[in-house]
Amino acid sequence: MGGGLLVAGTTSDAGKSVVTAGICRWLVRKGVKVAPFKAQNMSLNSFVTREGAEIGRAQAMQAAAARVEPSALMNPVLLKPGSDRSSQVVLLGKPVGELSARGYFGGPGAPGAPGAPEGPSGASLYGGRREALLGTVTECLEELRRTHDAVICEGAGSPAEINLRRTDIVNMGIARAARLPVVVVGDIDRGGVFASFFGTTALLSREDQAHIAGYMVNKFRGDVTLLEPGLEMLRDLTGRPTVGVLPFAHGLGIDEEDGLRVSMRGAVRESVVAPPHGADVLRVAVCAVPLMSNFTDVDALAAEPGVIVRFVDRPEELADADLVIVPGTRGTVKALAWLRERGLADALLRRAAEGRPVLGICGGYQLLGERIEDDVESRAGTVEGLGLLPVRVRFAREKTLERPVGEALGERVEGYEIHHGVAEVTGGDEAFISDGRGRGLDGCRVGSVWGTHWHGSLESDGFRRAFLRRVADAAGRSFVPAPDTSFAALREEQLDRLGDLIERHADTDALLRLIEQGVPAGLPFVPPGAPAHPADAPAGGKPAVPAQPSDSAADTATETAASEAPDQSLSCEALEGGTR
Repeated sequence: MGGGLLVAGTTSDAGKSVVTAGICRWLVRKGVKVAPFKAQNMSLNSFVTREGAEIGRAQAMQAAAARVEPSALMNPVLLKPGSDRSSQVVLLGKPVGELSARGYFGGPGAPGAPGAPEGPSGASLYGGRREALLGTVTECLEELRRTHDAVICEGAGSPAEINLRRTDIVNMGIARAARLPVVVVGDIDRGGVFASFFGTTALLSREDQAHIAGYMVNKFRGDVTLLEPGLEMLRDLTGRPTVGVLPFAHGLGIDEEDGLRVSMRGAVRESVVAPPHGADVLRVAVCAVPLMSNFTDVDALAAEPGVIVRFVDRPEELADADLVIVPGTRGTVKALAWLRERGLADALLRRAAEGRPVLGICGGYQLLGERIEDDVESRAGTVEGLGLLPVRVRFAREKTLERPVGEALGERVEGYEIHHGVAEVTGGDEAFISDGRGRGLDGCRVGSVWGTHWHGSLESDGFRRAFLRRVADAAGRSFVPAPDTSFAALREEQLDRLGDLIERHADTDALLRLIEQGVPAGLPFVPPGAPAHPADAPAGGKPAVPAQPSDSAADTATETAASEAPDQSLSCEALEGGTR
């Protein structure tokens, strides 16, 4: 079986995805057959594999870094938030249910919990079955390790979420089940990185600490020699080395996991916009709708010289935009209501009447239509859309997951579809994307308003340039698309930059030893260790200090959990205050 490593983090957004992708690219350039893995992901940015499975876009990006085809094995569990308290559960690439946080956690009163009444159809399937889910993700990881030289796993949030450890399958749960060494990444740009490393380790049980093999500092600015004394003191305190100090790198441009927070940055990338080829720039405003999904669709536009992309949430911000995009969303009806409440719906109607370009993608396409019948996602029934496109949408229980190929504006187009809404196009000036023989495949156009279900279509270079020429004409801009921009080549350059960060600034010999040899022996325990869980308290008393089971007992327990036949019983980490 191939080697493995788990990249954990002191917090969400510490840099786990970047480090995992960088290690994958560094290894594949050395001739190592490597694959990425994340047991459980929480994200609205997802991707469709060639076999029609839905996984997180971060894992698809890491697969590209490893130069392998994305697979459902790489992200067995995907949670897609539908509200602050519930998510759609995607298991092995297919949606299997919508659950509340309590339903995941299996707490008191949750469906399937001891003494709880039987819930809605299928609800009790998920309660309190962490072992079965751990077995499923462990089997996926083992399959990847059987077919690859190495598997680089990404954790979620922090491994020291003490309220979630009992149900953890993505951090120390999978590390212990698969006997993986763990490197903890900390974002020094936030401050407090030494306290974060020490506290993360000290809040873990003795058995979990035995897997923490080292630390990696991310986003360091300045003279690294000033940091080195602190790294030595950290090693003295914990008995663990720091295996890399990665410098702060601008404009990496990798796919993000979560659009809820990133959406309001005000800019897609930190890199400086390249000058336009023509006399004008082209301004693109993206409506930051609730539960925005696959906002990576606009990355290809931001890569074009002279195209300025920003996210907006006020109608006045549309005034100088040459193109407005209404992106995908996990809540089409909710996003429609938000647009109306904010005054953005009226602004879109005025734009369309003036012949100014608007593009709707997936959920954004659906709400631009005449009518939405939704008894699945929002259960709102029939809702009137904005009426900008002659489209009627009915939500089906079966999700469409496809990788289609077509033609639009005389250019080949590739994309991927992830949606419950089924669109019936009743008119329009033309089909937006066709099969090249005059028969429409998806979407439509009316004047300067376009709509499509296809994510990723703008990554097709010829189509993107043709579309931008149409937009520039309609907007009256002297904008000329660059003739040689290759989005695929730019992405490869970015992935190589990640590999360079690891190769130049990490202790690659130490990383190789961990990947090949596994968990180092004799790693010291850092007190106090994990506190007892309240559920383990004796009746009427305070939680007892947990007895530390022997390594053999822990191994036996994880082997038993991993060997159970996998089913579709889930007990995922809580969404309330949970980690990604």
